[in-house]
Amino acid sequence: MAEIMQFGSFCLLAEYNPYRGNPWLLPALEGGKTLLALAYSVFWFWMLWHCMRTEPDRQYWMWLMIFVPGIGVVVYFVTRYLPSADYRAPAFFKRWTRGRELSRLETAAVQIGNPYQFTQWGDALRDAGMQEEAARAYSKALAKEPLNLQALWGSAQVAAVQKRHADVCQLTRQILDKDPQYKFGDVSLAYGKAKLELGETAEATSHFEQHVRRWRHPEAVYLLADLHAQQGNTQVAREHLQALLHDINGSPAAIARRYGRWKSRARQLLRKL
Repeated sequence: MAEIMQFGSFCLLAEYNPYRGNPWLLPALEGGKTLLALAYSVFWFWMLWHCMRTEPDRQYWMWLMIFVPGIGVVVYFVTRYLPSADYRAPAFFKRWTRGRELSRLETAAVQIGNPYQFTQWGDALRDAGMQEEAARAYSKALAKEPLNLQALWGSAQVAAVQKRHADVCQLTRQILDKDPQYKFGDVSLAYGKAKLELGETAEATSHFEQHVRRWRHPEAVYLLADLHAQQGNTQVAREHLQALLHDINGSPAAIARRYGRWKSRARQLLRKL
């Protein structure tokens, strides 16, 4: 009897059609499948294009994504794209997850009041995307210690996000005058980029010429090459671009992937030249 009941239930389930009494659901389902297929196709082409442009072992990964498209593209996205893109969580997510830490750092800054505490609070606020609040915290640190390098650098990073390029120049110049090696060239790069944004191309070119002799930031080398190309110094621009490609190609695979964007842009500019 139990077997008969199970068989009958199976038959009922086999014949059950959820759209029989609700035909309007069928177009919605088909439309959802179409959108999902379109989204997957866009994602697949995006990963394939990224692989072609930046991946040293592109042939292996391209064949994997072509012949095993489902698993291959997911594996490439997780193991190659995310590390190279240096993905960071959205600011609103950080504010939500770090609320207790921000409160603790604020309490320490208010109660203790040293530049160190205000700078730590400012760093956490900036990382959470709270730029205005971070700027105020750094300002309080600098009011107590005007040449606090960490607070100056934090203020410069906030100013860069807010497109206050003149302030970036002023703040980074103060840091470089006190410690030219601070942050291993990141401050120097920010100073040059701010000069470039302000349209001071001669000063930017001179600064980047000095910068690349000390630090081989791919971005700095590319920007210097682009400046020379704009000024008609084609051969000098080519030399910088070729040196940039040699630097990246000679780097470990993880670093090469990280700077794949600048490698691609260098190739494009070389073709134009």
